[in-house]
Amino acid sequence: MTRKLYSQIDAAAQAVGLSVYGALHPQRGPVTGGTLVLFGTDAEFWAHVTQSDEWHDGAADPVDRWSRRVVDALASGFHATAYYPFGGPPHTPFVDWALASGRAFTSPSQFLVHDKVGLMISYRGALHFADEIDIPRPPLDCSPCLSCTTFACIKTCPVQAMVDDAPYQVAACHKHLETNEGRICLDQGCLARRACPVSQGAQRDPSQSAHHMRYFHAL
Repeated sequence: MTRKLYSQIDAAAQAVGLSVYGALHPQRGPVTGGTLVLFGTDAEFWAHVTQSDEWHDGAADPVDRWSRRVVDALASGFHATAYYPFGGPPHTPFVDWALASGRAFTSPSQFLVHDKVGLMISYRGALHFADEIDIPRPPLDCSPCLSCTTFACIKTCPVQAMVDDAPYQVAACHKHLETNEGRICLDQGCLARRACPVSQGAQRDPSQSAHHMRYFHAL
């Protein structure tokens, strides 16, 4: 298979509001051999979701159900097997796959950071191909955090829930979200994630972030 197939996969993903977040030839784990192509949200993702039947039918988990339908369709079209970062057990190792792709890295806050969308990283599915596809080299040789001089993700958090090289302080975050000051994170997305300079590449709709924040911190 040639790089042309990879380009076709990327184009098909973009047509439905997704983007290829990375690819790898897995050597170990629950999926070995062949090629894994990882999909995440792009700038048009939220428009596709909010215009879908899943969004308007009143049932639970519209984003996950939309993702499953769309990625299943991609799998059928390309004769591949679909995997998802939700559902289970067993749970698929998307974090391991993301790191192995060379396009996602562990940030100082311990969150994943992506070379294109920064801390706004959001995987929606993956396709496994039995054969090895010719995939491009990752655009960066190392994490974008290594050249960051501001550490904006850590410094912006109003309650220091993100600490350099330490676990994310979940309880402090939830407590902050209960306050009036925390409404900005609930309504527009995590301030720290948005402060990452690379996150601007996600072109994230604030209402998308608000939807995910309300799943994280149910009112």
